[in-house]
Amino acid sequence: MNEYQTHTLTNGLRIVHCHHSSSVSYCGFIVDVGSRDELVEEYGLAHLVEHTIFKGTTHRKAYHIRNRMELVGGELNAFTSKEETVVYSIYPSSHQERAMELLADLVVNASFPEREYEKEKEVVVEEIEMYRDTPSELIYDEFENKLFAGHALGHNILGTSEGLQQLSASHARHFLRKHYIPQCMVFFSLSNKPFEQIVKLSERYFSQMDVREDVKQRCTPIEQPPFEQHIACNTHQAHVMWGRRTYDLYDRRRLPGLLLNNMLGGPCMNSLLNVALREQTGYVYTVESAVTNYTDTGVFSIYFGTDVRYVKKCMQRVRDVMERLKQSYITEARLSAAKKQYLGQLIVAEDNNEGLALAVGKGFLRHGSILSSKEQAARIDAISVDMMQQVANEMLDVDSWSLLAFEP
Repeated sequence: MNEYQTHTLTNGLRIVHCHHSSSVSYCGFIVDVGSRDELVEEYGLAHLVEHTIFKGTTHRKAYHIRNRMELVGGELNAFTSKEETVVYSIYPSSHQERAMELLADLVVNASFPEREYEKEKEVVVEEIEMYRDTPSELIYDEFENKLFAGHALGHNILGTSEGLQQLSASHARHFLRKHYIPQCMVFFSLSNKPFEQIVKLSERYFSQMDVREDVKQRCTPIEQPPFEQHIACNTHQAHVMWGRRTYDLYDRRRLPGLLLNNMLGGPCMNSLLNVALREQTGYVYTVESAVTNYTDTGVFSIYFGTDVRYVKKCMQRVRDVMERLKQSYITEARLSAAKKQYLGQLIVAEDNNEGLALAVGKGFLRHGSILSSKEQAARIDAISVDMMQQVANEMLDVDSWSLLAFEP
């Protein structure tokens, strides 16, 4: 992430390349479109397009697409979030041109053949049913759906089984033409190939993308009053989510918020919530806090699953931990330790080259630049106790929090 090079094609497509000495390379498109950009009658379509983009082009059948990278030991992958769609490949570095040509064919010429499209719809329906059988995951989407009630940012990325049946292959073709346009995309590359070669291949295969007017208009969801809802669920555990809206991707308080989240309920066993609810009491198997920063809002939440007998005790312990953070817990020494841990996690994360390649793409899409490791460290080091305390008092004000519980 320390060194990267960029180029913009005449059609507006941005290219970002990081040189990497590994014999395995990564490249792909990140598209500024997700489930929040669907019309009401299109719910689930962004994810369905991502699934079915591999099912045929005007030049290839699904069989040829599947085998194009796999026959040389590579792979194709894709995923959809609420604001982005990513289509990418991992491959031996000697097959750079093969990967780029195939990706261009997919995003430009995907044809969504009817028979393959209908078969894949059934696969997505199965995915929806499996998801509904996992309350520890389902509660995250249900919580956001209520937090952003009536707004496209709230609804489930997968859509519904009933809604998918109404989405034809022509809907998919229209969605691709409307949203997969060069000015709304970034092509990212993490490879040992010279940048000049990446640019040359990009001009060869990506210049054919049509330039169209970007008509995307995103509306920020309005604030909703706090809610508390308990839903009967056929599960042996109670699943509880408690949270609120928080800072967007560009807010200066975002980084202190991420650091606070890491201290409170991050991935480490020494997080305050894990110590209070698991290590000290054994009330839970899983407790975590999470921050999602969207382009115009965000979500901060705490989740735990426990026996229904312990829900109130867990809630009180969560309150106690947050009250400590709002009072005098954040000292210079504790903040210094938290920064050291967070920076270490970022260093470890950069050892995952697939994650690094995806971070390069998203960083360039959203910010037009990529922070070096030194720049990241400097920004984290600049966070003061006063800044953390301000963010803690804002984020942990439980009077503005909402609660959703799935209970047996």
